[in-house]
Amino acid sequence: MTDLRVGLIGLGMMGRHHARVVREVDGLTLVAVADAHGDPHGVAQGLPVLNGVAELIDAGIDMAVCAVPTGMHEEVGLALAAAGVHTLIEKPIAHSVEAGTKLVEAFAAAGVIGAVGHIERYNPALQSLRARMAEGELGEVYQIATRRQGPFPARIADVGVVKDLATHDIDLTAWLAQSEYTHVSAQVSRRSGREHEDMVAATGRLANGTITNHLVNWLSPMKERLTVVTGEKGAFVADTLTADLTFYANGVVDTEWDSVANFRGVSEGDMTRYAIAKREPLRTEHEKFRDAVLGTSLEVVTLQEGLETLRTAEKVLSTAAEASQKA
Repeated sequence: MTDLRVGLIGLGMMGRHHARVVREVDGLTLVAVADAHGDPHGVAQGLPVLNGVAELIDAGIDMAVCAVPTGMHEEVGLALAAAGVHTLIEKPIAHSVEAGTKLVEAFAAAGVIGAVGHIERYNPALQSLRARMAEGELGEVYQIATRRQGPFPARIADVGVVKDLATHDIDLTAWLAQSEYTHVSAQVSRRSGREHEDMVAATGRLANGTITNHLVNWLSPMKERLTVVTGEKGAFVADTLTADLTFYANGVVDTEWDSVANFRGVSEGDMTRYAIAKREPLRTEHEKFRDAVLGTSLEVVTLQEGLETLRTAEKVLSTAAEASQKA
């Protein structure tokens, strides 16, 4: 079978990783790259660096990766859809719900595959966690809490921490629980002197009753990526930096210590750390998108799902703005 011809637009920090992985995945050939600002990381490797999406389309590509800044997703995505090019768009889907809606409608009208790069879904720890939840290993799910914090990334200029980072947690939470958000409430702060927020504390509820909590910031000197899912049988802790998954079971041993026995909550039980095959999430993401283009799989984050994640992110920002005004 002839390899799919892939074009990449946006040669920044994420673009260079996409280029590397596309070159590694069977069935894909990187044939064109584009960035009006040049190629600071040497991504092209002999390919001409094109100026924009029109030249990329003219190269005769079957699929594209859109890794330009968020504010350009709408313009680039609409052009690729109109040209009939299957496209993987880096998260978030767009800078606004209105722009995201246009992308959803354009790709549907063109009959081509569009997906959003919410890469955490392909993290081995979360993939294993999702499968174990589906098998009922946790029982009823009570709460999903995430912590995603670290130093400020110089690559981000056009959005704040909610749309850049919290969208990961919003998407993975809805995906793990297989349920959409119905309520959110949040507080944000701006401590680094930038236009956009750099810290958020958000709570929410999903349609199935699961409550959620997300702490996200660019102000921590340590890097942390944790997802804790608590349910009737215990709690799973997924560390997506190391792709480790641990299960903390509720205790089943009776205690003779009266002051402890009188407490009617759960007790500590066995702890299990699972051995997981740790494949690179970005590679898995590209393989799944390739398979979707070929019609052999549908395991991608759809544009509609990306739009719902963005819609929730904007609700987080709007509730935070309302809370600030009342303060």
